[in-house]
Amino acid sequence: MNNFDILELCARNLLRRRTRTILAVSGVVIGTCAIVVMLSIGFGLADSFQKQIESYGNLHMIEVYSGMMGMQRAGASDDRGVINDKTLAKMEKIKGVAAVTPVASEYLMLSIGKKVAGLEVMGIKPDVLEKFNFDVKEGRLLTASDRNAILFGSQTPYFFYDPNSYVWSDKPTDVMTDKIILTGDWNYGRKQQGGGDTQKVVYKEYKVRGIGVLASENDQSSYRAYMKIDELEKIQAEVRKARGDRPLPTVGKTYERALVYVGNINDSASASKELRDGMGFQTYSPSDWLEAMKQTARMIQGVLGGIGGISLFVAALGITNTMIMSIYERTKEIGVMKVIGANLKDIRKLFMLEAGLIGFIGGAMGSLLSLLLSLLMNTVLKDVISVGLGQIGGGYGDASISIIPWWVIVAALAFATAIGMIAGFYPAKRAMNLSALESLRNE
Repeated sequence: MNNFDILELCARNLLRRRTRTILAVSGVVIGTCAIVVMLSIGFGLADSFQKQIESYGNLHMIEVYSGMMGMQRAGASDDRGVINDKTLAKMEKIKGVAAVTPVASEYLMLSIGKKVAGLEVMGIKPDVLEKFNFDVKEGRLLTASDRNAILFGSQTPYFFYDPNSYVWSDKPTDVMTDKIILTGDWNYGRKQQGGGDTQKVVYKEYKVRGIGVLASENDQSSYRAYMKIDELEKIQAEVRKARGDRPLPTVGKTYERALVYVGNINDSASASKELRDGMGFQTYSPSDWLEAMKQTARMIQGVLGGIGGISLFVAALGITNTMIMSIYERTKEIGVMKVIGANLKDIRKLFMLEAGLIGFIGGAMGSLLSLLLSLLMNTVLKDVISVGLGQIGGGYGDASISIIPWWVIVAALAFATAIGMIAGFYPAKRAMNLSALESLRNE
């Protein structure tokens, strides 16, 4: 018999015993659907965790802090834990690192007209902004040729208010102007209150201009303003001198911190580990939390998938039982096939293919049912399920409850078919071993 004849005979046999076939297929449908839906909830949790962490900051970004509080001991030649040009060059060579910049940071007061805002102003190298994938919704990024220019985070225009009335507006302040005053005086713009003999600290005022507003809405950059690092360092030195701050003793040029951008977030954990363990720095990155949350999601996914696997195992027993009963009912057919010359391989292929078809049909129907249930979970049932998943960190924002990647459907279909064929192996072997004469005599 050729393969087409065997396939036609399989289909005829399954249709001849419709009730038994439907029951066997139903078991596979339930098992496949259970596994896919349970795994999809795990994928949904992982996606929810990632969106939650992304709201805290850029997963590609690692903030690096000096391991010695910014100090390098006099006479010490060891650069471990010290952020300087030498260690910055080493950071750039770490696997996965796409860009590095030293950082200067100072909380300053900005004034536009009668409004003021206290912001963290960060000094960075302008040439890394594009490498950091920073994008603007208005204006442009900083360039090396800019002078007295400032780049605003997306949320900072909402920080401006009238310090004499303490009234904030729901509308953002227009920061794309060259009439901005930058100063270290946190009382700037406020009406002076009478009384007191305290000597007033005089801060210098700097005229700067806004050249752009970043597009990102949900990371650290949204709440900061950026300048060229060399310009901010000069302002920072003058502000700290006016306050009377004592400079920390250092040897050579050092920086407070650095920003490291990792091209692939999968390399972020290893890069952070190298910076901490290999180079002695302190690091902060939202991706450090993400890995821990993903492990939690994988554990939940494994438990849920195991529950679904039990259902599929029971379905496999049902297929085995169906095929064994089929052998007892078809002993004459098996005997006739052997008498007319059918070889043992064809008989084995016939029964295994029947079992495989049960698995394939059940897998296909189970996958379609999984997609339908996933759609319901993400729409009609989303609010109800989010309440339960919220206890373990799921249902964040607009994250989906259930996510089914295409490869899960393909894997479920292949797995269900394989389970069917494995379940049919013993019945097929039993059919091969039946004696042709005994089969005809018993019938």
